Amino acid sequence: MNQLKVALAQISPVWLNREKTLKKIESSISDAIKQNCELIVFGEALLPGYPFWISLTNGAEWNSRIQKELHAHYIRNSIQIEAGELDSICKLAKKGKIAIYLGMIERAKNRGGHSLYCSLVYINQLGEIKSVHRKLQPTYDERLTWSPGDGNGLQVHPLKQFTIGGLNCWENWMPLPRTALYAMGEDLHVAVWPGGDHNTQDITRFIAKESRSFVISVSALMTTKDFPKDTPHLDKILEKAPKILENGGSCIAGPDGEWIVSPVINKEGLIIATLDFNRVLEERQNFDVVGHYSRPDVTQLIVNRQRQSIIDLKNE
Repeated sequence: MNQLKVALAQISPVWLNREKTLKKIESSISDAIKQNCELIVFGEALLPGYPFWISLTNGAEWNSRIQKELHAHYIRNSIQIEAGELDSICKLAKKGKIAIYLGMIERAKNRGGHSLYCSLVYINQLGEIKSVHRKLQPTYDERLTWSPGDGNGLQVHPLKQFTIGGLNCWENWMPLPRTALYAMGEDLHVAVWPGGDHNTQDITRFIAKESRSFVISVSALMTTKDFPKDTPHLDKILEKAPKILENGGSCIAGPDGEWIVSPVINKEGLIIATLDFNRVLEERQNFDVVGHYSRPDVTQLIVNRQRQSIIDLKNE
């Protein structure tokens, strides 16, 4: 029970193609199951892809036909969980007894079904969706296509002896959401990123040292070859696109902050490792950020986990 075998799925999406990206995700899950993995993690917004077009096509231009058409295409290829669009993933998780953290773009029904959220979904080994964390604060140009989320998804989950939680991209730099997860008992932290060792090489070890937890950082890959030919306004996107948009950088740090797997660059596939829970107990001996090395009589954190909506239907 001390051991947990994990898979980091460093793959590229079939960009902005929901069905083909789902098939690729399912293939990675099946491969992880064959290798007896108990948890698999996918990068931020992998399903159906990161909104690279914004920085490449003047995304802030007002009333732009290009921006409107690309945004509509993004909405059509996003995921509405209530419509059963993750059912195939859930069935695969149950069949293979594997837990999944999946970064995706959510078209949230309880917010009208037309705005988009960068969400991190946790599916347990029974194939049940246990939390959907909507990114609290989209970063910089992401705010032109993603909406800010809420605290409902700041949750942790049991997985064998571990307690697992996760955050999206630069949320991992936000000290209070991190602290909320620590206070709920997190000892295996999942950080998902669109890609790039520039994101993962510092903060992965920092969080591990701060929390005395295992930290898994998972990123996607993206090159100009990964843009489907039928992408709207592809010619405009490719005009300024570098050949490599995201180089991966997926990695794992142990509770002492040292690398178990250092950042993996420009390599597609599964990165597999086995984590030993006892290492958490060893490193908590000298520092426990919400335990014996905290002062709740001096500082405390308030967390609002209510799912936000514009309407409260009292009669239902």
